[in-house]
Amino acid sequence: MVAARRTPIAPKGGALARLTAAELAAPVVRACVDEVVAEVGDVVLGNCVGPGGNVARVAALAAGLDVSVPGMTVDRQCGSGLAAIITAAEAIRAGDGRLRIAGGVESCSTAPVRIAAGVAYDRAPFAPPGHPDPDMVRAAQDLAVLDGIDRDRQDAYAARSHRRAVLTRSRGGFDAELVPLAGVTTDAGPRERVPTMLDRFPPLFPDIGGTLTAGNSCRDSDGAAAVALAPAGAGLAVVATATVGCDPALPGLGPVPAVERVLATAGVTLADVAAIEIVEAFAGQVLAVLTRLGLGDEDERVCADGGALALGHPYGASGAVSVVRLFSRLVRSGAPAGTLGLATAAIGGGLGVAALFEVVR
Repeated sequence: MVAARRTPIAPKGGALARLTAAELAAPVVRACVDEVVAEVGDVVLGNCVGPGGNVARVAALAAGLDVSVPGMTVDRQCGSGLAAIITAAEAIRAGDGRLRIAGGVESCSTAPVRIAAGVAYDRAPFAPPGHPDPDMVRAAQDLAVLDGIDRDRQDAYAARSHRRAVLTRSRGGFDAELVPLAGVTTDAGPRERVPTMLDRFPPLFPDIGGTLTAGNSCRDSDGAAAVALAPAGAGLAVVATATVGCDPALPGLGPVPAVERVLATAGVTLADVAAIEIVEAFAGQVLAVLTRLGLGDEDERVCADGGALALGHPYGASGAVSVVRLFSRLVRSGAPAGTLGLATAAIGGGLGVAALFEVVR
């Protein structure tokens, strides 16, 4: 990866609400292309709840790329952005040396209502009949119960995410990766007062003594992120990747086997990794993953500048946002060659995706 950019992230119905998925993605595609002078072989973007069709192709044309540049849209739900980057890297590794632009985009604000047999529905099934098929909110609550992760612990992690993101934003730590659009120049999500308000949020499942709240869960959001991948150059090299399945009743645990497989493939341990980005969909889910991986709640390597709990969660883009964050944390910050970074996400239906990267100078 030789370039990495993203839009500001805004909540559903917020400052980016009038932009379609392709309109969100086109500026970051263009920004990555402008940083690298090379023939573009393809544009690969993740997207979950968009309008259908080939959003990546529409975005490529909207970005002003030549009509000869194709596009491919990937749907691995909340892992789509990272899956798109992996797919693009695999094409280069297979021998096609042309530049790829890869990432993800989501406009929750303009997502269409889907209808089957005359009935509107919120989402497609994650699993077929006969298998558990919880939505991600209920699955996160079930995981918190399974692991005994109480509300105080979840709220503490959410507060950590907001504090770190507010601090990073205040010192300009996001500026180099952002592509302003529609007059929006900064993320809307990080809020200074949230850590002092978390105990006021009502539980989402009060009938079962639930511990999940709107405060320790992410917000549905709009945004896009992309990276430029080339056969060689200074930036982040893709070392190893993994996409695995897990119990669809507990999809939040998907990052655990995915990370374990990536580390085994690369022949390293988590002790060797300097920076870790996990899509923070729910504090309880993140904590369950960290515990199983042997990481503490306050591990300084994990989402050091805050994550989706503070910034927001544009589903199809979030995996790519994690990679852009790694690029800033490692490449833009001047980390030495050989420094390792890890990105991972849980996926509805019981999947996990992970990728290990190495700084190249």
